[in-house]
Amino acid sequence: MKAPSRWRLFTLASPPRFYRWAGRSLPWLYALSLSLALAGAYVGLVQAPTDATQGEAYRILFVHVPAAWMSMLLYLAMAGWAVVGWALNARLASMVARALAPTGAGMTFLALWTGALWGRPTWGTWWVWDARLTSELILLFLYLGFIALVGAIDDVRRADRAGALLALVGVINVPVIYFSVRWWNTLHQGASISLTAAPRMADTMLLALLLMTLAAWCYALAVVLARTRAILLQREQGASWIGSLPSARGRP
Repeated sequence: MKAPSRWRLFTLASPPRFYRWAGRSLPWLYALSLSLALAGAYVGLVQAPTDATQGEAYRILFVHVPAAWMSMLLYLAMAGWAVVGWALNARLASMVARALAPTGAGMTFLALWTGALWGRPTWGTWWVWDARLTSELILLFLYLGFIALVGAIDDVRRADRAGALLALVGVINVPVIYFSVRWWNTLHQGASISLTAAPRMADTMLLALLLMTLAAWCYALAVVLARTRAILLQREQGASWIGSLPSARGRP
């Protein structure tokens, strides 16, 4: 009897099923990410008008804003999966948390770097110890600390528990980043998109931003799935299902 569709997602907790499902999803996610990024770049660089205040420099925000959003969301996802792995002794959840960390660190670095490129012509400086910039820098250190901590402990289970604790403590920094422009006097501009107010930008600008955000989502998901598969192969060495994979049997 075929299992009800609502229960099929639970079968992804099985390493062999997850490995195969992720492998089938990767080409589609990479293709979708590239397509969305190209469309977003075209709308943002060609169709979107020049900003009346910032001039052409504002276009870096089509990369900066999605990267900043992803840096926070990926940290929450990393902390969530790490805690699930710790609390429920779910090995695959801990692997996903490890796979999320480098991507989150990369997005955070990209947000800081593009923010500096935007800040130089806008504020006249590459860096200020602004509340949002400082808390975003702390987020990068939290990612790097998580990566270093789980890599420094030889015992995998102990490493996963220690990483989950660090990730959980660091969650407090995420709302600090998001609300910093409201809580403190900061140079960083406030949100241009709100769920309760109309967007403070042209429709083409908003479309470019949304396209680039979706591209970042798809790219991050693809990279995390690919990295999780690699971690899974490393941890499951010797498992019988590894030997049944086409690559393990010498097939192309």
